[in-house]
Amino acid sequence: MNTKTCFHCGLDATSAEIIYDQKSFCCNGCKTVYEIFSENDLTCYYDFQQAPGAKPKDVEGKYHFLDNQKIVEQLLEFNSDTLQIVTLYIPHIHCSSCIWILENLNRLNPAISASIVNFDKKSVRITFNSQSITLKNLVTLLNNIGYEPFISLNDYGIGKKDVNRSLIYKLGVAGFAFGNVMFLSFPEYFQVGEFWLEQYKHLFRWLMFIFSLPVVFYSSQDYFISAFKGLRSKILNIDVPIALGIFVLFIRSSAEIVFNIGSGFFDSLTGLVFFLLLGKFFQQKTYSFLSFERDYKSYFPIGVTKIFEGKEEPIQVYDIKKGDKLLIRNEELIPVDCILITGKANIDYSFVTGESKTVSKQSGDKLFAGGKQLHGNIEVTVLETVEQSYLTQLWSNDVFKKDKTLAFTTITNSISKNFTIAVLSIAIFATTFWLFKDASKALNVFTSVLIIACPCAIALAAPFTLGNILRILGKKKCYLKNASVIEQLSKINTIIFDKTGTITTNKEIKINYEGLQLSGDEESLLKSTLRGSNHPLSRSLYDILNKHDILTLDDFQEHIGKGIEAKYKDKNIKIGAASFVGHTTDTATLNTTVHISTNNQYKGKFTFYNKYRKGLSQLFNKLKKEYDLVILSGDNEGEKENLTKLLPTKTKLIFNQKPEEKLDYIKYHQTEGAHILMIGDGLNDAGALAQSNVGIAIAENVNVFSPACDAILDASKFNQLYNYINVSKRAIKIIKWSFLLSFFYNIIGLYFAVTGQLAPVIAAILMPLSSISIVAFTTICSNIICRKLK
Repeated sequence: MNTKTCFHCGLDATSAEIIYDQKSFCCNGCKTVYEIFSENDLTCYYDFQQAPGAKPKDVEGKYHFLDNQKIVEQLLEFNSDTLQIVTLYIPHIHCSSCIWILENLNRLNPAISASIVNFDKKSVRITFNSQSITLKNLVTLLNNIGYEPFISLNDYGIGKKDVNRSLIYKLGVAGFAFGNVMFLSFPEYFQVGEFWLEQYKHLFRWLMFIFSLPVVFYSSQDYFISAFKGLRSKILNIDVPIALGIFVLFIRSSAEIVFNIGSGFFDSLTGLVFFLLLGKFFQQKTYSFLSFERDYKSYFPIGVTKIFEGKEEPIQVYDIKKGDKLLIRNEELIPVDCILITGKANIDYSFVTGESKTVSKQSGDKLFAGGKQLHGNIEVTVLETVEQSYLTQLWSNDVFKKDKTLAFTTITNSISKNFTIAVLSIAIFATTFWLFKDASKALNVFTSVLIIACPCAIALAAPFTLGNILRILGKKKCYLKNASVIEQLSKINTIIFDKTGTITTNKEIKINYEGLQLSGDEESLLKSTLRGSNHPLSRSLYDILNKHDILTLDDFQEHIGKGIEAKYKDKNIKIGAASFVGHTTDTATLNTTVHISTNNQYKGKFTFYNKYRKGLSQLFNKLKKEYDLVILSGDNEGEKENLTKLLPTKTKLIFNQKPEEKLDYIKYHQTEGAHILMIGDGLNDAGALAQSNVGIAIAENVNVFSPACDAILDASKFNQLYNYINVSKRAIKIIKWSFLLSFFYNIIGLYFAVTGQLAPVIAAILMPLSSISIVAFTTICSNIICRKLK
């Protein structure tokens, strides 16, 4: 009788006899999933991989706990009147079909607006309309299509599963078996006399066979599963030759014992698996450590204003504590979940949801981390401390990623794809040769070639080098969005700087006022209006004004590149450029000015005497040798003479540029072949930062956390910019040297394996050493090239 497999999950469907659309299914659950996909035109799910699905489970009554609103609120990442976001851990995610169907959930239910899969973490982040579908119905839908989420109720967390210790257990089993097999092999090694040969030889050999069984069928099962899935998907992954080597050793050794030909190779077999798992364990520990440092030690310099006993003081985001009172200004990111106390909250949650829709909130309402306040300032009380990894996740959200081709990712993928084919070909050729020359060596040669040749080091070169540099730069207060920014940074040939707040510092700035005397009420309104703005000039002016009672403004608007205006009772105020406040008779000035008018009456202007950042001239002199330099400013030409003296002669100085003109300037030069690094603030320059190849926002006790920028640079490290770029270029050289090191290792290893001079167990020891060598090489080199960043 012909065996039938389930079209959906691949299990045996012979006895079920369920046929639908000329396809066999093992149960009605799999048949139902296929029907759902068919009705929604999603059957190309099966095109990526044969039988990719999982058999749906009967969950009647299982998710009743999701009717409890308190539990649901703990599970949700974001919750508004109509929109909710949840991240679910789904253990069954294993292939491209899984990613495809989970990122097309909106075609199964229109209430799901977006779903993004994190393949490494086996999780999916789903945005959905809570009025059309509940979390319980969403989870049920996922189960119905074979993707049951894992939800831990111990801490109301999503995907906070128990620590996976399976690798440790497998390593322990393999180590125990290896030690015992080696002990049982000693008599064979030392050719003990005839008494042992007659009495215990067969017993010892069968004991070695028994010890090898859990090693093959438990400790090494991940290699067989991975190889099987790869072959089923018509992909030759790195685990194919490893699984093949283990299989051949086991079959050959078992045959020798069964037919009493010899003692087999159980020592090599168990040693091989033990050392493979030991190398894997070391790699995992290393990656976990680097990931920990990235998430918890590389804090972004988000300046948050804390209100304590009536005083305002800037603190870092990781110093926020539950119950703190914070001031959130116009265009600032809300870094924590909080309760609105005072002010009119108009929150843009596009940073979280990807949808630009402003939500109005009243006093007492809950605000979620990741929202951006628009139109004025608000005061909030902190509900929970900030989780750094959450902000990292938001910043790296796919919604804001730029479409950039990464050369080393392409190279790595190409090498890995062809590597296994080459290894199998060499193994077959070498084994055939030794079968004719010395058959006793053929098996060892075949297994050693399969094990020693490993593209792991090649595959690790780019991500490990870039990841390590990412970590080091983070410690040096240069915070990159992701590792790909390093590769982009290494390609730049043009650097564009904003002026105010970028090459000038807000500290120790001198400001003079010329004009009519402001009344006490006007000064109070001026300070309250400036309090809501994050512009560098606003912050500087706010800090020097006398202390006044803070007013709750009736209206506040900030016009990017022009100025701000506000209203309180019957008083209006405008602060900004002369044309914005309605003053047309302004005489030319050599300094930056901010003009003021109240109730449409011009009052006067504040003149700012710029103080440039320490080391600016030296930095530009270093950069001029390799890059085209441009100052692109929205200010007047008052500082042109000073900048001409301060900066290299070939530096382009362009003034009176509106935000959209900066963006157009960058776009035009990119069409001419320029790879542009833009350095500015996260507010006025958001468009230019997004358009540039790499955008860096300067942080100086200002909340500039924005999806528009690729990096955030602490203002105190501005003079280190040349070194940071130089490190990025050297990181690419490290990757290239790592490739050469990997190829050198493989060529040497294959030579000894093909010539029969390498035992399989030695190959197993050397294989993880290739990965370890890359770890050591990149770590040492990274530390060396970063010495200049002290």
